[in-house]
Amino acid sequence: GLSAEDVIERARAEGTPSIAYTYNEPLIAIEYVLDCARRARERGLKNVLVTNGYVNPAPASDLLPFVDAVNLDIKSMSPSFYRRLCGGDVEPVLAFARQAREAGCHVEITNLVIPGQNDTDADVVSLAGWVADTLGKDTVLHLSAYHPQYRMESPPTPAQRLLDVRMLARGYLRYVYVGNVRTASGRDTACPACGAVLVRRSGMCGTVTGISRGCCTSCGARAEIVMT
Repeated sequence: GLSAEDVIERARAEGTPSIAYTYNEPLIAIEYVLDCARRARERGLKNVLVTNGYVNPAPASDLLPFVDAVNLDIKSMSPSFYRRLCGGDVEPVLAFARQAREAGCHVEITNLVIPGQNDTDADVVSLAGWVADTLGKDTVLHLSAYHPQYRMESPPTPAQRLLDVRMLARGYLRYVYVGNVRTASGRDTACPACGAVLVRRSGMCGTVTGISRGCCTSCGARAEIVMT
């Protein structure tokens, strides 16, 4: 494996502005992530943590000062869902979300929408409402399509259902996106004030089309987007 110093040097050689810690769950090796993140911060690099958020507050408080952005999986607001499918509890995840926001990190939430498990209107409203009330209405929510893998054999999430729950979530949050599926809408960033497209996305690529000096070029409203 790569040492922490190897990771930093490779990132600098590639000219990347940030390092993302993801796949598998990075907090399994939190000491390694902390070492990398501290060294990256010293070298002027940003740190992005992609995590399920299942971590105690004390080690999280050691790591978060070196983290610039967090993409956090909140799989459901239902304790029974977490106990049944994840073998854990939702409360530590929600606590980490609050802790990351209080630490000054840019926080985005991802929810894997699984048919028959967490895809009811009530499920979506519960999650979007909590995010809006606790983390703020400008918090980004990614709604990802589920696809059968390993021991999960349920049918995949229909694209239309994903678009439907996105519309529900947008009643609470300004920035809601769909992922893991090709759709004609639901991936671009629009200005909440006038609706003009700020960032256009296709596949893994994104193009800034409507932002100048941090504001919408159509109406001048502040664009709540982190630019690197």
